Amino acid sequence: MSVELPVRMYCFAHSAEGVFAFGDWAADVGPGVEPVPVLLPGCTQRRTEPRVTTRTALLAEVLPLFTGPHPGPYALYGHGLGALAALTAARALHEEGLPGPVFLGVGSWPPPLPPAGLPDVRRATDAALLDVLGGGGVVPPGSDEGILLRAALPVLRADLELAQDLREAADRPWPAGPLTTSVLVVVSEDDDPPAAADASAAVGDWREWTLGPVHSRTVPGPLLARGSAELPQLLGRACRVARRLLPESAAVG
Repeated sequence: MSVELPVRMYCFAHSAEGVFAFGDWAADVGPGVEPVPVLLPGCTQRRTEPRVTTRTALLAEVLPLFTGPHPGPYALYGHGLGALAALTAARALHEEGLPGPVFLGVGSWPPPLPPAGLPDVRRATDAALLDVLGGGGVVPPGSDEGILLRAALPVLRADLELAQDLREAADRPWPAGPLTTSVLVVVSEDDDPPAAADASAAVGDWREWTLGPVHSRTVPGPLLARGSAELPQLLGRACRVARRLLPESAAVG
């Protein structure tokens, strides 16, 4: 007997520690959707492993999630830097001719753009990075905020190195052409500029990266606010809509 498979929604966080933001989503996404936080090296039970800082290392970690036998329908959601990681995975699957996600959701991140105001992270000294991250001296080194920034620098450097490598890879020619995946751009009412203008600009930018439809939705408050169900509920509904549009053979197992 055929059984309708749940849509697995793989969630990429803005940093390795950020994976905790998805911990309560199972109760909010609704029926037929299974959120799967993507735990990369360097966090929780993988704390002792070296952090991922290159596209090659990222794909070695995540592609096995999508290439097993009969994985069923799945979606990708990436928040912040995680949106760039999710795009990278979708593009790699597209280039390999493998089944892609039913949609790519992105929050708090524009399409890959040249970094603004950052030096080459792989060659920058700690002092240069701290100066940029501290607002060019706005955060005094001896202040509580400055001390915390210095303590977090190894983690921040790893995230920035990964972002730089993914951006550079995204700028290279696409042998298989643009994605055909639909993209859902999510913005917050708290965003500055105002959400309506921000969403409109983001949709236009993302249309450069896919031949599929690009939609935007706005949610109240910060996107990953602790205890807020708005974002997982929105993504859960999007997963159910996407599954209804699939051929029956792709939605059951």
